[in-house]
Amino acid sequence: MFVLHVALQGCLRGNNVEYGLTTDTGGHIRYLLDLVDACRNERQAERIVIATRAFEGFGDDYIKPVEIVDETTRIVRFRTTHPGYLAKEDLHTELDSFSNALIEHIAAGGTRPDILHAHYADAAVVAARVEDALGIPFVFTGHSLGKVKQKALPSCEADRGFAERIAAEELALARASLVIASSRDEAELQYKAYRNYDPGKIRVLPPGSDLKAFRGAAASPVVEREMARFLAEPDKPVILAIARPVAKKNLAGLIEAYGQSEALQAAANLVIVAGSRDDIDALEADMAANLRELLRLIDRYDLYGKVAYPKSHRGEDIPGYYAYARDRRGVFVNPAFNEPFGLTLLEAAAVGLPLVATDSGGPNDIIETCGNGLLVDPRDADGIADALLQIFRNGEMWDCFSASGDRAVKTYDWERHVTRYHGLVHDLVRPPEMSTQRAIQLLISDIDNTLVGSVPHLHAFGNWRRVQENLAFGVATGRSFHSAMAVLEQQDVPRPEVMITSVGSEIYTLSENGVSYEQDEGWLKAIAANWQRSAVERVLRGVSGLTPQAPLEQRDFKLSYFSDGNHATVERVRTALQEAGVLASVIHSHRRYLDILPIKASKGTAVDHVRRRYGLPESSVFVAGDSGNDIEMLQAIPQSIIVANYSDNLGKLPALKHSYIASSTHAAGIIEGVLHFRNKAKAAGLAR
Repeated sequence: MFVLHVALQGCLRGNNVEYGLTTDTGGHIRYLLDLVDACRNERQAERIVIATRAFEGFGDDYIKPVEIVDETTRIVRFRTTHPGYLAKEDLHTELDSFSNALIEHIAAGGTRPDILHAHYADAAVVAARVEDALGIPFVFTGHSLGKVKQKALPSCEADRGFAERIAAEELALARASLVIASSRDEAELQYKAYRNYDPGKIRVLPPGSDLKAFRGAAASPVVEREMARFLAEPDKPVILAIARPVAKKNLAGLIEAYGQSEALQAAANLVIVAGSRDDIDALEADMAANLRELLRLIDRYDLYGKVAYPKSHRGEDIPGYYAYARDRRGVFVNPAFNEPFGLTLLEAAAVGLPLVATDSGGPNDIIETCGNGLLVDPRDADGIADALLQIFRNGEMWDCFSASGDRAVKTYDWERHVTRYHGLVHDLVRPPEMSTQRAIQLLISDIDNTLVGSVPHLHAFGNWRRVQENLAFGVATGRSFHSAMAVLEQQDVPRPEVMITSVGSEIYTLSENGVSYEQDEGWLKAIAANWQRSAVERVLRGVSGLTPQAPLEQRDFKLSYFSDGNHATVERVRTALQEAGVLASVIHSHRRYLDILPIKASKGTAVDHVRRRYGLPESSVFVAGDSGNDIEMLQAIPQSIIVANYSDNLGKLPALKHSYIASSTHAAGIIEGVLHFRNKAKAAGLAR
């Protein structure tokens, strides 16, 4: 497979990238090069080309027409109308000349790319023009979204270049065959602000990270000496931040939080590693202004001897900074107004540092996955200080967060990312054969602790599913669409034809390309009647025993809470809604999760909607589940299967006495139940 990446921004070269050289030479270049490096180790990557822009003024490396990285990979550079370097806000002026050069290059070459991968919005405009001219499809990675950044910036900075950028992002969402997001926050909250938002066309593939250099990082004499230059008490705990000195990283907000809190100054030193510089005046305007602001704030709060801000560092020094903070039982903080992903958070986690991070962007996913830190509002200086003090004052919390960071090493792995990436791209280029036979049976299964939970049983299910003719397969889950897809693809579950997600409040069906999904708009219209979302929120604020789940778990047609586990709390919820005249469905599961849905929405009604769309009788449908949020689905369908590892007392509920209780757990129990009902139907047919 031949993938051509399009990336116009920053100072891009194959080795020794000068990160921080410009405001646009940052994490997205590392993402791209790490992705390419991981892809070329896979047999599917026969050829990789990165197309970027040539420019003068930064040395010969950036005007070289062709850079051979290795036998598989090369970088090609095209000159455009403007000869010099341009920031991303101004690149829209070069898209015509760059697109024409790339189209001419591809047309003249011997081998056409199978697919293009566009990085950032301007590259998507180029990719769309290539697709128009040559018919080559493209996938899109946004890295950082204009609407999010525009909202985060001060009003005086919120206009420059954003109209073109947001228009290009809308084009990308409309035209790309697939959109690759780094986090659920990006897929479900950030992209949702766009007119062309199509959730079924987005996949969450967290970037990997080569964390070997950080896991077990040792103290560095170089770092120790550098810190001794700044800090009066160098053995105190450390608050560490590593980021480019640009406004969106909000390093000034971190200094404000530290400078305003005497308790925090007493508890810890502050270390800010903000790129390298020879002379502030020689930096780009944004970085120079930001550094001057940091120095002004240090002076304003008289933080000399408490704050370190090294002038330069080498890449190999960074693990030593993390180790310096860890050895002093410090905390790593990312206070950015928005962080699309957060590679430094993974590095800090791998070293064993607890995290305090912005609640906007990828850190939501990282901290939820690793359980190693606290999220904060980056605009709330008191909140940042309070979160840091909470960790410094609680030794058990520090120990727990430090140990939990090891999950980052196991979870955010490029090999795992590339396996999913190549699977999706391969299927877009060479779509899997879709069965033209009409389904005569339908199997819908819950995911967690039903379909997944046993690797051997899941492998057996995959093999069994692949030989089932005329059986449509779907899942019904409390997870969101993107969360569910991530679990299924990571565990190599056969791609479902139907996805019933968010406890039955959303339905997606597999598109003709066999990769993306289309949301069932008819179902949304059907459940929208009498749904009073704001009224539900208002009523439940007065019910004790409930805690709202994170913003990511809230949907247009689902409100999610943690309950205290008491049955009386659930009854208070139902009574409060009834007395307020608010119609809603209340679903409680695992004695912890409480979901409020439209009165017409549940896994059961969603399965029935899908059944009718397939034109099948109830006798041709199988459903499988394990917990309380499966009850409506199991109750509604006669051929219901309860796997052996069930919870919430399902096997003893009178309403489910028609269900088959499997002797096998997880996916093996699903197969067992389907065979049971098929044999039962066959026996009944013979008896007649």
